Amino acid sequence: MVSSTELKVKELLRERGWTTKVLAEKTGMSESYLTHIKNGTRRWNEDALKKLADAFDLHPVDLFSQKRSRTDDVENSVKMPEISGVDLKLKIVPVMGEIPSNPSPYNNQLMQVTSGYKERFVPVFNSNDDSMFCLCVENNLMAPQFVKGDHLIISPEVWTGSGDIAAVEYGNDTVIKAIMQVTYTDEFIVLEYVNHKHPPEALIRGKDHFRVIGKVIHRYQKLG
Repeated sequence: MVSSTELKVKELLRERGWTTKVLAEKTGMSESYLTHIKNGTRRWNEDALKKLADAFDLHPVDLFSQKRSRTDDVENSVKMPEISGVDLKLKIVPVMGEIPSNPSPYNNQLMQVTSGYKERFVPVFNSNDDSMFCLCVENNLMAPQFVKGDHLIISPEVWTGSGDIAAVEYGNDTVIKAIMQVTYTDEFIVLEYVNHKHPPEALIRGKDHFRVIGKVIHRYQKLG
């Protein structure tokens, strides 16, 4: 898991015996811009990340300075694709311990801090959803489907159909946010608990409060 967005350019330059000028020639970026990135005084963008990865012949995530500082519950859980000519889009998604009511870059940042996951991120490839977030499963209440230490990538922009698992909000008197399997019928919205230990919730369409916060699109499993 990436715990910082700072890049280890300085360390890589030292390992290879390169100067900033050499790196500028390899990437086509200016020495001044690379100096800022190297010193952590300027934010890199996706294009710069790709050029640096190509120059160092590394996967993009291998550029992050804190890549080696992973928590025990997700060690080696992020599987990186093989090197290829495919132009991969990389997003650094914030980890949090609770489901935000209205996901957005700002709200996700707040929830990340207030739920105790400040500066913890996971990489997600080939998604343009800026409101995407990662929910850390903190207990075994959703076992065996999801267990403590799992990380669920949730996208508000991806359509949730019948049979999909999603972060949802429901309830008229008491509003509940949870990870549920959603099934749509003509008259009802049926919410099933992913642990299958409780009866499904049947909501009346157009009467009972219900909305999808985001679809679960990926699971980073706990290993070991």
